[in-house]
Amino acid sequence: MTEPKRDALTDLKVVEIATLFAGPLAATFLGDLGADVLKIEHPRQPDPARHHGPSKDGVGLWWKVIGRNKRLATLDLSSAEGQDLFRRIAKDADVVIENFRPGTLERWNLGYDQLAADNLGLILARVTGFGQFGPYAHRAGFGTIAEAMSGFAALTGEPDGPPTLPPFGLADGVAALALAYGVMAALHARRASGRGQVVDLALIEPLLWLLGPQITAYDQLREVQPRTGNRSVNNAPRNTYRTSDGRWLAVSTSSQSVAERVLRLVGHAELIDRPWFATGRGRAEHADELDAVVGGWIAKRTAADVSAAFEKAQAAIAPIFDVRDIFADPQYAALGTIAPVNDDELGDIKMQNQLFRLSETPGRIRWSGRPHGHDTADVLAEIGVDDGSLAELRARGVA
Repeated sequence: MTEPKRDALTDLKVVEIATLFAGPLAATFLGDLGADVLKIEHPRQPDPARHHGPSKDGVGLWWKVIGRNKRLATLDLSSAEGQDLFRRIAKDADVVIENFRPGTLERWNLGYDQLAADNLGLILARVTGFGQFGPYAHRAGFGTIAEAMSGFAALTGEPDGPPTLPPFGLADGVAALALAYGVMAALHARRASGRGQVVDLALIEPLLWLLGPQITAYDQLREVQPRTGNRSVNNAPRNTYRTSDGRWLAVSTSSQSVAERVLRLVGHAELIDRPWFATGRGRAEHADELDAVVGGWIAKRTAADVSAAFEKAQAAIAPIFDVRDIFADPQYAALGTIAPVNDDELGDIKMQNQLFRLSETPGRIRWSGRPHGHDTADVLAEIGVDDGSLAELRARGVA
């Protein structure tokens, strides 16, 4: 009989005391791979993510995703009793994830030095707007601030329009991925040293990596990349184009060979011999001309015909999807990107699956986001709190 495959992070204990959104999402990524994630919320002020975005019957839908695979307990960490209970919980944890303003945990006697005194191997993952030090460290920081200060908003939008912010938590999502990566790096280092460490992540930094070489380009060339809408400063044709049946398609020609195939396909092979066509930058400087010939050709044909022609020519093209298209798309279906989950409050629901597939140690969605404080009794029982003591803690607002 084949032995069932274990999850990759089954032996990992993660305690999350973070809210909105990077810290909790990083914990979700770890939980998806089997980590025992315990999320601790305030007894009277739960994570605002529970009511962020759309809801059904008063139940937040984003919470069902970001809260999945987590046990949930409540503690008031600003109280001496709550702090003592938390130290007992963290004593055998591998990772604590937090996003309080710098100095808050230290004020509560829950800083890294205090926690590491009881647990030398603990990883304390700290995500804040601006990091743990520097002139802005104590400022409030959200993803929108990072999207503004990283240069993302300055690059996004039409050339003659305003800087544009994304309609979703881009900076938080990127930071969550970076934080999970930082946690895994620290855990790997612990294998050699036996010691934990602090992972200090500022929301304003990870998004910089998605923006290409802007730092080095400014350092070496004093070049500031302008807003170009859907166009790229590095290649062309690269844009969205509308078909005769009203669909929008995205075309990318990041490589020279693909750019040449596209121009041959649309009947303008003569442009390939122009000196400027030989480089992506040169093509980008002639984007008006290239958009005219590519967009004109596409506008005369249906989306199905254009897609088939591009595929035959081995040129990159994709339809502009909304969520309805994602649900209907066969490639997403083949990958299992949309996962069905049974939820105690809403019944059968669907949500995005894990980020990737591991062949030998796959993760899974064990449960969706649970109600506030769902596991408090069980969690505190694990550190020796009996029913009578729990009732007293609840009466005092500690748990």
